[in-house]
Amino acid sequence: MEKYEHEYGADQIQVLEGLEAVRKRPGMYIGSVSKRGLHHLVYEIVDNAVDEALAGYCKNINIKIEKGNIICVEDDGRGIPVEIHPKTKISAAETVYTVLHAGGKFGGDSGYKVSGGLHGVGSSVVNALSSWTEVTIQRDGGIFQMSFERGKVVKSLTKIGDSNKTGTTVRFLADDTIFETLEYDYEILENRFREMAFLTKGLRITIEDLRGETSTKADFCFEGGLISFVEYLNKSKEKLHTTPIYIEKQGDIPVEIAIQYTTSYSENIYTFVNNINTIEGGTHLEGFKRALTKVFNDYARSHNILKEKDGNLQGEDIREGITAVVSVKVKEPQFEGQTKTKLGNSEVTGVVQSMVNEALSNFLEENPNVAKSILEKCVSASRAREAARKARELVRRKSALESTTLPGKLADCSSKNPEECEVYIVEGDSAGGSAKQGRDRTFQAILPLWGKMLNVEKSRADKIYNNEKLQPVILAVGAGIGAEFDISKIRYGKVIIMADADVDGAHIRTLLLTFFFRYMRPLIENGNVYLAQPPLYKLSKKGMTDIYCYTDEEMEKHLLKIGREGVNIQRYKGLGEMNPEQLWETTMDPEKRILIKVKLEDAIKADEIFTILMGDEIAPRREFIEQNAKYVKNLDI
Repeated sequence: MEKYEHEYGADQIQVLEGLEAVRKRPGMYIGSVSKRGLHHLVYEIVDNAVDEALAGYCKNINIKIEKGNIICVEDDGRGIPVEIHPKTKISAAETVYTVLHAGGKFGGDSGYKVSGGLHGVGSSVVNALSSWTEVTIQRDGGIFQMSFERGKVVKSLTKIGDSNKTGTTVRFLADDTIFETLEYDYEILENRFREMAFLTKGLRITIEDLRGETSTKADFCFEGGLISFVEYLNKSKEKLHTTPIYIEKQGDIPVEIAIQYTTSYSENIYTFVNNINTIEGGTHLEGFKRALTKVFNDYARSHNILKEKDGNLQGEDIREGITAVVSVKVKEPQFEGQTKTKLGNSEVTGVVQSMVNEALSNFLEENPNVAKSILEKCVSASRAREAARKARELVRRKSALESTTLPGKLADCSSKNPEECEVYIVEGDSAGGSAKQGRDRTFQAILPLWGKMLNVEKSRADKIYNNEKLQPVILAVGAGIGAEFDISKIRYGKVIIMADADVDGAHIRTLLLTFFFRYMRPLIENGNVYLAQPPLYKLSKKGMTDIYCYTDEEMEKHLLKIGREGVNIQRYKGLGEMNPEQLWETTMDPEKRILIKVKLEDAIKADEIFTILMGDEIAPRREFIEQNAKYVKNLDI
């Protein structure tokens, strides 16, 4: 890692405003006080260490989840400056932890060339939202320590020893009076730090969970950087070329890109700015897509793969089956979009576009076999897109000729306001019949499905439009699919998958979720998809109101309370076993039902899971089943 040669002392710690209102309005600074916000605390501290790595001074970051959910983050960077800050008149280290917007990340004369921290609020916000924080710094030949409680200084920075090493260690316990839970999810943190290690070539990140009887540890260091990242993303997919295409350019805006094509039909492009995942894309993504479309069309024309009479390949044809990671480093990034994760710097588009134009053109000329295999797939995708267009037009014409544009089996609701309407996609005609009779017709629509659905992981859009099981779903949702999907046109605010609580029901749910993820992703991102939770058991006893139980644990709890004698336990194998009144009371009544909202916390992890479960490769699926078999409950025998 090339070092950014610049002073990093107290003068580079710039103070923008005091630490106020963080404890009153934590959501403004970390998004929420749920589990998501809790994990954000760890990211903030690790981001500071990664910034040291980006500057070329840190090689190792160690994260530990200690017993009692105490977090410890240790790095071997330069250590936070310890001398007195010229404006605050306290140590620079104390300033960083007690003053909001104090850090080495602002303006052209800061301590960092680029920074992953969005606002420079990390350290002080973590301190403000923790019961206690302890910071140990090795720097300038000494070991220094300071401690805080709920953001207030308990022990000012004090030298406690000598050391010829450098680095910072931060230990903190999140405040249980602020957060809904203090329980960290090891897997969420592991995924995040694996991603960080991929994006920072050569940086070693370890994470260790010490809470259980035996510890769990992961060690990440990828000398291949983005090449390793793309190989990891495609580990369960069949590749068109063995080694990813790698493009790198230094300069005012360093750009790093890795590309690999697979035989799958989905497009997976992940973009990052200063290691921040820009899930909404932005100018770097725009430049990449433009260059990709131009380079492949130019190559296809010049090598007679596309004839004069042929139209150009569309961007979506060229991106079918692509896995790419685009990482740029921008000195002063401007973020926009709904979640502030869309890059807005206009100058980045041209930089990325010209770089990809040149490097990718050279690669294709030097690797004609790879170019040929990718373009054969692109041409095939173009033909399938045309077939999908014809199928789509056929669906539209068919709809226009019928008295209604809705599928015949759909029992619609009387309200036309999407915000209050919901559609239940129900497995089987029998359960569909009960649901139709038991529902509230004002706002609840029912769409029964029957038989096994199409696995869209192995199908192109033309097959999907012609599929008799999926056509009703597309028409009922009413917003199109794929690139044409328009979230503003959805007919129902809640799309609820209601399937049996057995293996077949789980399979139906997975098939539908795969379809929504691949072809209606905004539906999941916008929080419109839900899973109904029908009860597993009904407990009946003379002289007692029936009790419905949704888990084995809940049933055992009730049996302990009412006793087992004289209790009839009915295990529901399917929704069809419930009459309309029972289905309403247990699964459809908004006052009593349990719905699980499907969230897209991590698109990379979701893509991996759907590829493993529904893709062509058998070995990764076998490995996944072996690893997760111990968690299975209610397996039908």
